[in-house]
Amino acid sequence: MLRPVLPLLLCLLAWPAQAQLAGLPGGGLPTTLPQVRDTVQRLPRTVRDTIQAVPVRTPTVEQLLRRHPARVELDPAGAPVVRSEVVAIDPAAAALELARDAGFDVGRTRSLEPLGLRLVVLRAPDGLGTAAALEQLRRLDPAGTYDFNHLYFGSGAVGTGTGAAAGTDVAATGGGVRVGLVDSGVDAGHPAMAGVDVRHWGCDGRVVPDGHGTAVASLLVGGEDGGDGGTLFAADIYCGQPAGGAADGFAEAMAWLAQQDVGVINISLVGPHNALVQRATAALAARGHVLVAAVGNDGPASPPLFPAAYPGVIGVTAVDPRGRALPEAVRGAQVDFAARGSQVRAARSGGGWTTVRGTSFAAPLVARAAAHGLGRRDEAVARKVRERLAVTARDLGEDGRDDTYGFGLVEARPAVAAGGSR
Repeated sequence: MLRPVLPLLLCLLAWPAQAQLAGLPGGGLPTTLPQVRDTVQRLPRTVRDTIQAVPVRTPTVEQLLRRHPARVELDPAGAPVVRSEVVAIDPAAAALELARDAGFDVGRTRSLEPLGLRLVVLRAPDGLGTAAALEQLRRLDPAGTYDFNHLYFGSGAVGTGTGAAAGTDVAATGGGVRVGLVDSGVDAGHPAMAGVDVRHWGCDGRVVPDGHGTAVASLLVGGEDGGDGGTLFAADIYCGQPAGGAADGFAEAMAWLAQQDVGVINISLVGPHNALVQRATAALAARGHVLVAAVGNDGPASPPLFPAAYPGVIGVTAVDPRGRALPEAVRGAQVDFAARGSQVRAARSGGGWTTVRGTSFAAPLVARAAAHGLGRRDEAVARKVRERLAVTARDLGEDGRDDTYGFGLVEARPAVAAGGSR
């Protein structure tokens, strides 16, 4: 039984989503990723749990670099950025003139009044690398704030299964919540979202549904029997574009959510430290918005990922049905709470249901719990949300707060995949 598992496991670790398997040892192995997943689900539970527990690095970055080299590159630390773009925060007019004189194109300019920021995206002259462009701007304007236009990605895996759930309750709500989401596009026509007032932002008014955003939204405000009548302010910062999810789009989305006066905002995205993302999150936290973010799935040895690691943000990790931290979940001082993030059933864009795994899908359960009683921004209430969640959380791991589970498990109960347990 174990002989074919090793090549299958190697395939799972190395294989980009939606690609074809070819030239593998051990005849009879599946030839497409859906077949691999189906084969894994038919393995004995002990073997299946071992395979599913192995951290798998998302191929998204590698795919972007390979398919869109003109739009995406890596910064010196290895984080993906929009090629040739530098973001400037509140640049002085004189600094922009110096940049123009040096050959930079002064591109998108946005006044993000709710954040108290003015954003300018500068494009490097031809032949000048992005890192070199950033350094040059910092030399020209030492007092200014400049950074890469970093890209941020979802922190969880969306499966393809459609099996029946073992349970259907997300969490008793007693009325609809009013909550914000920064993610990819949401399929508001999915039955899970019935009864939910979904207000879209981004993509020049188009709606571009995506698997990650739809799954997160269904856990945030939806349910198998439809939503609870709440309102979801869904900001799509990807729009199906190869360089979607950039720092400038994140800041604009946060400004829109601030305008809507949304009390709680879920962010199931992770990436590196970025000056613009930091300023945007700090501005909303200072205004009394509660920000809930996934800590990421890069493993226990990973450095902190952002925005979850910024002060004022509630960082959420994921646990399995037995309350054990997922092996791939990031640890650290930024972990505030844990929620179920394994064998979770969520809406699939285009219809049907799927099984999801990762801190991306734990965060909306905590955000949903936080949103009760905080539909609109309220500084006094917001200050007590973390305390309220900590009092009601079930302690896991070491006594008291720890870097694996934070203050403990928030007992929101998502629907679980077939064969799962509560």
